[in-house]
Amino acid sequence: MERRISFLYVERAVVNRDNNALTIADKRGIAHVPATTLAALLLGPGTRVTYAAMALLGDAGVSVVWTGEKGVRYYAHGRPPAKTSRNAEAQASIVSHQRRRLECARAMYSMRFAGEDVSRATMAQLRGREGARMKRIYAEHAQRVGVYWDRRSYDPNDFESGDPINRALTGANAALYGVAHAVITALGFVPSLGVIHSGTDRAFVYDIADLYKAEISIPAAFDAAADPDFDAVKNVRRRVREKVVEHRLMERMVKDLHSLMRTEDDPDSIDVELMLWNELEVIAAGINWAEPEGIDL
Repeated sequence: MERRISFLYVERAVVNRDNNALTIADKRGIAHVPATTLAALLLGPGTRVTYAAMALLGDAGVSVVWTGEKGVRYYAHGRPPAKTSRNAEAQASIVSHQRRRLECARAMYSMRFAGEDVSRATMAQLRGREGARMKRIYAEHAQRVGVYWDRRSYDPNDFESGDPINRALTGANAALYGVAHAVITALGFVPSLGVIHSGTDRAFVYDIADLYKAEISIPAAFDAAADPDFDAVKNVRRRVREKVVEHRLMERMVKDLHSLMRTEDDPDSIDVELMLWNELEVIAAGINWAEPEGIDL
């Protein structure tokens, strides 16, 4: 996952399969893309995709996202490369245990605060400090590029109602959410089991994406808004991708997820056996565990 391309956006084209490569055909011709080099394939308006292409993407563990022109929404993904439940179980043990969850939340905030000691901070204190940090970051980038900034304001149901910088931030954050969602599912974690966020099917996506907004989506959005050729979709998405490459985000995100969830980057996780849960240890599946006849249970 660390070596994959974060995302590839396709619109007004036909996506098919040629052996182990995707073919993307439009009026300019046909491009071949090895499926295993992608983390996520974004399918925009006017796109058609064949069954053969979807089968290849599923086998390769590529997230497939159907998108609109005004942003990125995550609708579906293929089977992840990680075939083990180990990471999901480790995540669930943290989220369901109050002390472990607080420790993990503090670790997440510590990453944002450049290693400051937050070992005794409450969640309310952490949220307050994070709010002040974000307010400062927005102001710094507005001054850097010369874009007017008032406050973060947007309507999730009306993308066009925001001013240019707020539309750029919404688009940049949405792209970052797509990348985070692709990595989370590829490693076998659960997008809905958030540590800081909760209540939605993407709670953990917001947790992880928030770790990198100050480096990735916020500067990309302000740079795009300051561009004379501003486009709240294409320009922003391109700049987010450049930031992803510049900051080696895919590699960092994988390492950070394993660190936060206290799991290991196990190459054996791509090929594991089905087991049965037991009170003391897991036991083999695929075996008839019925008692021999004549023995009272």
